[in-house]
Amino acid sequence: MDIVKNTSFEEVVNLIKQARYNATKVVNKELIDLYWNIGHYINSKIESSVWGEAVVKELADYLKRKEPTLKGFSDKNLWRMKQFYETYKDAPKLSALLREISWTHNLSIMSRAKSMEEREFYLQLTIREHYSTRELERQISSSLYERTMLNDVKLSALAKKIHPDISNNFRDNYILEFLGLPSKHSEHSLQKGLVKQMKDFILELGKDFLFVDEEYRVQVGNSDFYIDLLFYHRGLQCLVAFELKADKFRPEYLGQLDFYLEALDRDVKRPNENPSIGILLCKDKDNEVVEYALSRSLSPTMVAEYQTQLPDKKMLQLKLQELFE
Repeated sequence: MDIVKNTSFEEVVNLIKQARYNATKVVNKELIDLYWNIGHYINSKIESSVWGEAVVKELADYLKRKEPTLKGFSDKNLWRMKQFYETYKDAPKLSALLREISWTHNLSIMSRAKSMEEREFYLQLTIREHYSTRELERQISSSLYERTMLNDVKLSALAKKIHPDISNNFRDNYILEFLGLPSKHSEHSLQKGLVKQMKDFILELGKDFLFVDEEYRVQVGNSDFYIDLLFYHRGLQCLVAFELKADKFRPEYLGQLDFYLEALDRDVKRPNENPSIGILLCKDKDNEVVEYALSRSLSPTMVAEYQTQLPDKKMLQLKLQELFE
């Protein structure tokens, strides 16, 4: 009886949470609309030479005197509202997206993204992944947009066949600056750092990844073998085994990963799940060597590299510009 009551009570809690969420969305939309309209108004006054730029400071002082309880209407913020309107006034298709995220999120994207395409990328990503402001800032700092546009995932033929959308879920390069590792480090330090900073690692991987365990044991015959990190991917509905290498990719590393995938699919994978995927995460790789090694691989595997420092954003932007040209 208590279980039935608790279930019913939980339904009421969910109703309350949903109502609060809906109310927050409505309030946020109204707030963004307000900032947009103020930005539009200031823009029109200055464009028509009715106001000089000094008037914005006078407006901020007037609002402070007239409505002292109002917060967020300093001259600096009023200029941001003007910039907000001017940035997106010619991009009507982004209008609905702007109103689905907070003002703080909008400011981060508006001030740090360099093109309308990049802004749209982070707007959609923030909505889909429910990023906090800190998480969004980190993704921009790690040049996620540029890395996604330049992404060239090295996959085996079987990986593409079994999981047609796999390229959209994995990257050729992962940024692990949050580990604070020195340039020379061991695989043990890498593994322990990733487990300790798992929330940041999943942010880099993508929020569809669910962590299962470290040193995951699989038994074959009378021997035990240990997978460095094991995840489950909700979108692809499969287990994902990570093998970590703190040096440059070598073709022989794939044999060990193939063996782990065979053990997972025979003894761990459930009937409703797709075949497991293997990720060999190396400190460095020669793309041509990787291509040769994967061309004969009979398992759904991929090879990616990692960096322990934030990438050079300007260099990535130049590469992206060359690609578009």
